[in-house]
Amino acid sequence: MRDFTHDHSALALNTATLGHNLDGFGAGWSPEQVIDACAERGYGGITFWRRELAGRAADIGARTRAAGLQVVGLCRTPFLTGSLALPDDRAIMTDFYRSIDEAAALETGVLTIVTGGPEPGTKGVIESQKILADRVARAADYAAERNVKLALEPLNPATAGNRTCIMTAADALNVCDAVGAANVGIAIDVYHVWWDTTLAETLSQRAKGRILGYHLCDWLADTADVLLDRGMMGDGVADLKALRAAVESAGYTGLCEVEIFSANNWWQHAPEEVLDTIVERFRSYC
Repeated sequence: MRDFTHDHSALALNTATLGHNLDGFGAGWSPEQVIDACAERGYGGITFWRRELAGRAADIGARTRAAGLQVVGLCRTPFLTGSLALPDDRAIMTDFYRSIDEAAALETGVLTIVTGGPEPGTKGVIESQKILADRVARAADYAAERNVKLALEPLNPATAGNRTCIMTAADALNVCDAVGAANVGIAIDVYHVWWDTTLAETLSQRAKGRILGYHLCDWLADTADVLLDRGMMGDGVADLKALRAAVESAGYTGLCEVEIFSANNWWQHAPEEVLDTIVERFRSYC
């Protein structure tokens, strides 16, 4: 396992950690301000959100690389299933293709998929997983032509009512198998999988070469909001080093991306303080 005690070059920022991806939160920094602050602190890369791009994906990607940083990924596709998805298949797929085009313009290799929940009129998640696999399969070749990989991200079961139909790494890998495309893999987010005692075995047996991203944060013992109360690394109950060991044992050598939704805590802090704290916690706890 890599030693980050004195080296945080494998650290990446997901810009959601600074809060400006939801209206009314964050300091309102531009992508250029985020890039400069991360470069100054020795971060290895940044993952952006689509709303930040504003038609400037190519410029933002180039600016990031010029600062010596990797463009780690883009968040995210539209919901592909469920009550929060766009109203019909055509609209969903149109926006899915658009998100792939944006990732390609940004010149990032990974586009994250947050799937969406159970399809209206269905019960459970199996039927929705079939619909999900069909839609991902229909876009996979389009993404491959643009050098974009699609990362299915399982979410915590607490979000399954409307945000996800895959809740474990095994669920995500089952969908990957159904799609059968070389550019479709999974993203592992501490917040969503920390509780899964079968994770290490699943990744060891099935995920070699298929982990496209690893996301860091922590699960607070007294989480007040499942969506917007993530913890800074070291403040919660997740076994961060064991989780990274499982991910790296499955062959992952990429950057570790900090993604913290924290409306009432970290999003209230100055961005400089948040970025400095991340470096310290990454070296100490991750």
